[in-house]
Amino acid sequence: MAYMMPNERLKWLTLCAAVVVLASVGNTLAANPADSDQKGPVFLKEPTNRIDFSNSTGAEIECKSSGNPMPEIIWIRSDGTAVGDVPGLRQISSDGKLVFPPFRAEDYRQEVHAQVYACLARNQFGSIISRDVHVRAVVQQFYESEVNNEYVIRGNSAVLKCSIPSFVADFVQVVSWQDEEGQLYGTLEDQQGTDGKYLVLPSGELHIREVGPEDGYKSYQCRTKHRLTGETRLSATKGRLVITEPIGSVPPKINNINDKFQLMQVKLSQNFAMQCPGQAYPVPVVRWYKFIEGTTRKQAVVLNDRVKQVSGTLIIKDAVVEDSGKYLCVVNNSVGGESVETVLTVTAPLSAKIDPPTQTIDFGRPAVFTCQYTGNPIKTVSWMKDGKAMGHSEPVLRIESVKKEDKGMYQCFVRNDQESAEASAELKLGGRFDPPVIRQAFQEETMEPGPSVFLKCVAGGNPTPEISWELDGKKIANNDRFQVGQYVTVNGDVVSYLNITSVHANDGGLYKCIAKSKVGVAEHSAKLNVYGLPYIRQMEKKAIVAGETLMVTCPVAGYPIDSIVWERDNRALPINRKQKVFPNGTLIIENVERNSDQATYTCVAKNQEGYSARGSLEVQVMVPPKITPFDFGEEPTNVEDSVSVTCLISNGDLPIDIEWLFNDYGISSYSGINVLKGGKRSSVLGIDNVQARHAGLYSCRAKNHAAAVNYTTELIVNVPPRWILEPTDKAFAQGSDAKVECKADGFPKPQVTWKKAVGDTPGEYKDLKKSDNIRVEEGTLHIDNIQKTNEGYYLCEAINGIGSGLSAVIMVSVQAPPEFTEKLRNQTARRGEPAVLQCEAKGEKPIGILWNMNNMRLDPKNDNRYTIREEILSAGVMSSLSIKRTERSDSALFTCVATNAFGSDDASINMIVQEVPEMPYALKVLDKSGRSVQLSWAQPYDGNSPLNRYIIEFKRSRASWDEIDRVMVPGHTTEAQVQKLSPATTYNIRIVAENEIGSSQSSEAVTIITAEEAPSGKPQNIKVEPVNQTTLRVTWKPPARSDWNGEILGYYVGYKLSNTNSSYIFETINFITEEGKEHNLELNNLRVYTQYSVVIQAFNKIGAGPLSDEEKQFTAEGTPSQPPSDTACTTLTSQTIRVSWVSPPLESANGVIKTYKVVYAPSDEWYDETKRHYKKTASSDTVLHGLKKYTNYTMQVLATTAGGDGVRSVPIHCQTEPDVPEAPTDVKALVMGNAAILVSWRPPAQPNGIITQYTVYSKAEGAETETKTQKVPHYQMSFEATELEKNKPYEFWVTASTTIGEGQQSKSIVAMPSDQVPAKIASFDDTFTATFKEDAKMPCLAVGAPQPEITWKIKGVEFSANDRMRLLPDGSLLIKSVNRQDAGDYSCHAENSIAKDSITHKLIVLAPPQSPHVTLSATTTDALTVRLKPHEGDTAPLHGYTLHYKPEFGEWETAEVSVDSQKHNIENLLCGSRYQVYATGFNNIGAGEASDILNTRTKGQKPKLPEKPRFIEVSSNSVSLHFKAWKDGGCPMSHFVVESKKRDQLEWNQISNNVKPDNNYVVLDLEPATWYNLRITAHNSAGFTVAEYDFATLTVTGGTIAPLDDGMGHGNVHARIPMPAWMPEWLDLNFMVPLIATVVVVAVGICVVCVALSRRRSDDMRGGQKDVYYDVVYNQTMGPGATLDKRRPDLRDELGYIAPPNRKLPPVPGSNYNTCDRIKRGRGGLRSNHSTWDPRRNPNLYEELKAPPVPMHGNANIYGHGGHAHGNVECHYRHPGMEDEICPYATFHLLGFREEMDPTKAMNFQTFPHQNGHTPVPGHAGTMLPPGHPGHVHSRSGSQSMPRANRYQRKNSQGGQSSIYTPAPEYDDPANCAEEDQYRRYTRVNSQGGSLYSGPGPEYDDPANCAPEEDQYGSQYGGPYGQPYDHYGSRGSMGRRSIGSARNPGNGSPEPPPPPPRNHDMSNSSFNDSKESNEISEAECDRDHGPRGNYGAVKRSPQPKDQRTTEEMRKLIERNEAGPKQLQLQQTNGAGFTAYDTMAV
Repeated sequence: MAYMMPNERLKWLTLCAAVVVLASVGNTLAANPADSDQKGPVFLKEPTNRIDFSNSTGAEIECKSSGNPMPEIIWIRSDGTAVGDVPGLRQISSDGKLVFPPFRAEDYRQEVHAQVYACLARNQFGSIISRDVHVRAVVQQFYESEVNNEYVIRGNSAVLKCSIPSFVADFVQVVSWQDEEGQLYGTLEDQQGTDGKYLVLPSGELHIREVGPEDGYKSYQCRTKHRLTGETRLSATKGRLVITEPIGSVPPKINNINDKFQLMQVKLSQNFAMQCPGQAYPVPVVRWYKFIEGTTRKQAVVLNDRVKQVSGTLIIKDAVVEDSGKYLCVVNNSVGGESVETVLTVTAPLSAKIDPPTQTIDFGRPAVFTCQYTGNPIKTVSWMKDGKAMGHSEPVLRIESVKKEDKGMYQCFVRNDQESAEASAELKLGGRFDPPVIRQAFQEETMEPGPSVFLKCVAGGNPTPEISWELDGKKIANNDRFQVGQYVTVNGDVVSYLNITSVHANDGGLYKCIAKSKVGVAEHSAKLNVYGLPYIRQMEKKAIVAGETLMVTCPVAGYPIDSIVWERDNRALPINRKQKVFPNGTLIIENVERNSDQATYTCVAKNQEGYSARGSLEVQVMVPPKITPFDFGEEPTNVEDSVSVTCLISNGDLPIDIEWLFNDYGISSYSGINVLKGGKRSSVLGIDNVQARHAGLYSCRAKNHAAAVNYTTELIVNVPPRWILEPTDKAFAQGSDAKVECKADGFPKPQVTWKKAVGDTPGEYKDLKKSDNIRVEEGTLHIDNIQKTNEGYYLCEAINGIGSGLSAVIMVSVQAPPEFTEKLRNQTARRGEPAVLQCEAKGEKPIGILWNMNNMRLDPKNDNRYTIREEILSAGVMSSLSIKRTERSDSALFTCVATNAFGSDDASINMIVQEVPEMPYALKVLDKSGRSVQLSWAQPYDGNSPLNRYIIEFKRSRASWDEIDRVMVPGHTTEAQVQKLSPATTYNIRIVAENEIGSSQSSEAVTIITAEEAPSGKPQNIKVEPVNQTTLRVTWKPPARSDWNGEILGYYVGYKLSNTNSSYIFETINFITEEGKEHNLELNNLRVYTQYSVVIQAFNKIGAGPLSDEEKQFTAEGTPSQPPSDTACTTLTSQTIRVSWVSPPLESANGVIKTYKVVYAPSDEWYDETKRHYKKTASSDTVLHGLKKYTNYTMQVLATTAGGDGVRSVPIHCQTEPDVPEAPTDVKALVMGNAAILVSWRPPAQPNGIITQYTVYSKAEGAETETKTQKVPHYQMSFEATELEKNKPYEFWVTASTTIGEGQQSKSIVAMPSDQVPAKIASFDDTFTATFKEDAKMPCLAVGAPQPEITWKIKGVEFSANDRMRLLPDGSLLIKSVNRQDAGDYSCHAENSIAKDSITHKLIVLAPPQSPHVTLSATTTDALTVRLKPHEGDTAPLHGYTLHYKPEFGEWETAEVSVDSQKHNIENLLCGSRYQVYATGFNNIGAGEASDILNTRTKGQKPKLPEKPRFIEVSSNSVSLHFKAWKDGGCPMSHFVVESKKRDQLEWNQISNNVKPDNNYVVLDLEPATWYNLRITAHNSAGFTVAEYDFATLTVTGGTIAPLDDGMGHGNVHARIPMPAWMPEWLDLNFMVPLIATVVVVAVGICVVCVALSRRRSDDMRGGQKDVYYDVVYNQTMGPGATLDKRRPDLRDELGYIAPPNRKLPPVPGSNYNTCDRIKRGRGGLRSNHSTWDPRRNPNLYEELKAPPVPMHGNANIYGHGGHAHGNVECHYRHPGMEDEICPYATFHLLGFREEMDPTKAMNFQTFPHQNGHTPVPGHAGTMLPPGHPGHVHSRSGSQSMPRANRYQRKNSQGGQSSIYTPAPEYDDPANCAEEDQYRRYTRVNSQGGSLYSGPGPEYDDPANCAPEEDQYGSQYGGPYGQPYDHYGSRGSMGRRSIGSARNPGNGSPEPPPPPPRNHDMSNSSFNDSKESNEISEAECDRDHGPRGNYGAVKRSPQPKDQRTTEEMRKLIERNEAGPKQLQLQQTNGAGFTAYDTMAV
């Protein structure tokens, strides 16, 4: 235990002796290891290091421990002796406390009251000892403190000390100072800062700064306090400052030499001050430095919040261990300097902990205990086991191989001079093992020689031990006489025996049996004495190392032996002090040396008889090596230095092996270390370049036979700090003990400090403020009970003075459990109001918050009044419990419980619900006037709080209660008057009571209306904006609602020309009730670009309000309506023309003229818009530049405004001046002979005038001859030059001349006269343009000798003369009357025997264009876009197109289209209407052929039905119709027709026939509680839709009446026709009227048929059997699968028809159709099986008649659905009531005598459809439609004629409407495509037809409708209107029909019948030549010519005599004489009838 101090060693040796006894207790239990729940002792409460107490108080020291079994507590002294009771002074209580009772001063005993004690706890598993407990009793003694005077130089700081006697200095401390006036100066803790003049230092001194003379007059006392007794007292003496004035300069000096070096010891977290008591003058500057640990380097002390310097004193708050070190204070002034050294030790409480506290280790395995300790300073570390010192002083205890005896309690003690600390740990043995134990053994025995000896040993243990035997220390081996054997018993013991046969005297000696296993050894020895003479067994040579102790026993046998002695050199031993000889024969020689002790020793044994025996022992002494000490030097080595050491062996036996070790490892291969052997006894180790890694322990090991010895020295290398454990970011749970390790190595050992960042971001750091929970131990930052405030960035810094040091910044985050800052609070709420309870929990997220109400879980799902919301805050979570409306039951304790992963917390809110008064009641109006009202009410329950006041709240009825006015009334009254109301206003008034708690609910509101006044406000937001040039749109909003003073009925909008005195023209506008909608009015027919003034005033039934402010606005600028006048042009030059004009009149400008445009082009290109040029100018004349010379130009001038271009002026023409011409374009010179050459040329391309002559120049080449000229007339294009020289070349060129002069010369050409004259053509290739039907001539002038033969080819074919083309003598070709086919290439060939030549002319024929192609590109509701292409292959020039278009019933209109426009928009068309379009091309020859006619239509549909609830609003005596609910189908509505009737009436009453679509309409004067029928007809340009509604007016009280019931579940059945009381019950008019009508019709029908048949026999032009013919036609026209058996008798039942009762109704405006054809004729007459609509067939429409149809005789069904009669029809199927019927919805022209000649003057009227219903009949051809769908809405649609003023007078009005009723879904069935031709649209050039009527389903654009888009109007009408349509007279081809299957379209259909189509006859090729009306007479309607097969294939009559005039036809019809033939033959003038034609009557 060399590490212990001397006094400690003695103390603990004695303690160990005491503990040995205790330790033996555990040995008896070695074979029974502790159970797992048993454990050794552990301290629960360990006494503190120091116990100071007063004799008057006494003390108790508690020591508690735990363990199993419970440990025993024993108090011992430091020497280990047990402590007993000392009566009255020391006792040990039964619970283990050491008690010191109060005692008298004279009873003080030092061995009791000033002693070091320890507490020992033990049980069977081990013992532990507590830390040292220093007990010190203090006897109260009188003491006085004193204050001495202090001498100080003025201006310096003074320190007054309080002297306290040493015997109480440990217990007395200074608490304050005071002066003689009683002024107190507190300690550092009491003062706010260190800035004052006076400061009491932590050590008790009074520090006075900057002493002045006045400070010498005060005296000071100190007050002290005894910490044990609490007594305080003032110092006995007063001290004062003695101030000396400085004489000259005084260098700093330290008065007391002891002050120059100070030692300070401060406890952790204490405040302390280090003084620097130097004084000087001038006042010195004091600086403090701290030495870096282990070095001589120092650095300035950093001052901060914790470290402050006051004058020369350094004050440090909250001391930390890192403050320890050596400080230097340097005092300097201008004269000198001085310094003071202070060594500071900051002591931190010691603590220790062993890791692990418990471990269980298997035998033979290693065990490691680590002692972790903190505190400062640490002087020693020591280990104890079971209270015994182990001699180990390292923090880590390692047991390499655990044995049995290693189990037990281990303790680590850390100590310094002041205190100690310990920690314990237990080592348990793992598994089951027992060390060997001798259970039975032999005893000492004495015997005679001869017999055999049997020695026995029995040993146990686990594992099983092995037993061996020795005799006198020498192992016994088996031989002849000695036999060793052993066996294992059943219980596991080993039995070993030694047999000695025939024992001899020499066999005596000490026998030993040794039981050994891997867990231990046990042995037993005893002597065997055999009688005989002494005998010494041979001893082997003994080698021993010098310095050791030799111990040897002489192996003696024989018995008895008297003596045994040792001799050396015949001298008996001992002969010196080192030798000891014992009687049993043992020789001991201590500290053996070779020189003195190596010898042969002899052992001599004698018996009493004198017999002796001798034995020799040779002792050899070996000398171990001895190493001479070496080291690396005193100072640490720096990196990169060189070092070397020599290991010298000063002594030792050779050979010696020398080896170097570095940190116990061989270094032969270690990098950078060199080892050099220096002989047999030395070795040198050197390092050339020292690095940090070289620092460590270097050992020289010398080894010989005697021993191996080491000598170790340390190489210390200054190493900058390096991280061992670099800190990282950590997160800790709040409240836990946080530990952040920061370890660095280096040399010297770095000083590790921690700092915390200022604020939330790293960067600036301050020292950690010492507090209870923050400490730094061994570089590890400990934060106990860490809180959120400890969160932040921390800096760990490691500095050792080498290098710049290390630093690391980490983030310490605190994971806090939830915490509520407010645990309980009260909250009040008003009953019925929402309340929000809020709990804000701070802590680590996520935080879950639950709410309890009166300790019951609150679940918002169970009560929807509660809503819980959570809001995540930066520091936690805010949970809000919202109560929608508090109730009395909400007065409860609400608790919110917050939980997160780290804990939970709760807070409570005591909810108090307060009540408000109940609402006042019985609010009545006592009196009211226009602007006030008197109220009274009853006082309500006041809510147990006096009513403070009533609040009368009133508002306008339309306002919300948020916009109210209030009147306050005292709480004691119940009547009040409300004033300042507005007139004609509906007010809601209510009253509220109010008390201290709040306001009651509002009372029931009372509604009053004040009287009306005229409006007082002006209309607002008036805007006047131009719509176009003649229209202004005025928009405005109503006056403020408060200014209405009643209901505004409308507005007067006045307008007039601005700046005139004329009066306003007013228009009246109805008020729009729709909220917020602007009113608007368009003022039409205004002047263009004229300013108007507009005013508006509102009016109500009282009168009109004020006029608005005048708003002025101009109409839009128009285009000038007159062109510029006096246009004139003047030719300036050959390329410029001046154009001038005069502005149009100002009144016609219609705006501000911005610019003028001059349009100009050469006159011959004027037709081509693309060739025209435009020039803009603002002046009234301009010069046109860059014109063509001598060209006639056409010009127009127009003016432009913002509205666009105005009217162009009349074209004017000017021609540019002529100029000299260009050169002739080509020249030829042809040899004509040996002296003649023919020169020919082409005229100039630009003659620039009229060519007057040509000049031919000739010149002989190569000679100086002069040029010859020859003038040639302008019409001559060749010249023959004669008298030339043969074979001489001549050069020719030509110029042209105008009146201006001669032009440029042509190119030169050279020719040479010759006898050889080859064939050549003088003419040039040219292009000739000929006009259609005119003559053309193409020249071909040829030369040659012999005369060439001239031939022509036309388009590559040899020409042969004919009557149109012939060859002229000059070779020219003449073509007469050119046609288009003549255009092409013409080549002329001239050939003679020498050569041949040819030219080619191109002939262009100018003809009118051929017909262009017109295709439809796009359609909109009011425009068509067509694409125009010229005819392919048409060579004629095209200058433009003329587009012709007309609506279905309108006139042709035209539009010019430029040739470059590929598309053209035809705009301003009618919506949803059919149009015909064709085009012609034109050029300057004329107009060309017309294209095919394109039939199309604009987009848009008939009006769409609205939903009934949106349309109809019923009251008791009126019904409001909201026409905006109608959808216009894409075409704007034009008007509505409204009709109504009572449900049981037959006649409809027309309410209005012109209701505008934008308005609502009210039908008035209805009877309450009555069922009505309402019929609405909606019109737009695409057609009309009829809807019928049933409704019942409300009762007078506003209730509804029950629906009618027919007994069959139909609530919409018409009542029976009322009958007079006198008529019998069975005489039902619903039955009788149709019956009688049927009889009459059948009779008339038979007559008509007979007449028709007789006529047909004579007049039928087709010949052949009629029945056969009709069959052919019939079968031909039926659709596939739709053949109808015309002979079935039951068809009359299936297809029966009931005529409606007669009625007279007013006409429907805008209708132009005749329904009669459809209703009466059916489809039979048309060869189409289109069903007619039976107005009585749907039970939901009209259900008056229940009787079935009455079948008449005959099998023809004229009226059925698709039935066709054929053969000799004699009977008609009629119903009663049809005799004088005007067909429903038919339109007629009524002609007077004058109108007969001009049908356009006919007056139109239209009937309405039938109303009666009929049970549906199943459809034909397998198509079964569903039964009638119940419904109240009946819809009819129809396409109207063009809604124009003259739409009934159009000559070529074509096409009516065919109406097919069917449920919408049928359209989608592709299988119906074949059958539904009657539903198809059309693909026809000139086809006419109408639109398809369908139910509320797809109409026009349904792709399932099998026909293409273009087919929308042909197939729609079924067969009669299908392609090719020529039976209407278009192109003479036969009419082909496409008839679909027979259907029952009316079945289930909600729609009444539409009008049938009216079709204009198109017999003539022109559409526009028919003058006749196309209406059919009622007579024709009723006559019904049988099946009317003659309409099927209309034949043109070749016999003019058969053609009749309209008048004749009318008379024939009246006489019933016009048969089918006559009907067919009306062809020439277009008056012939076709199916569905109508006729004027």
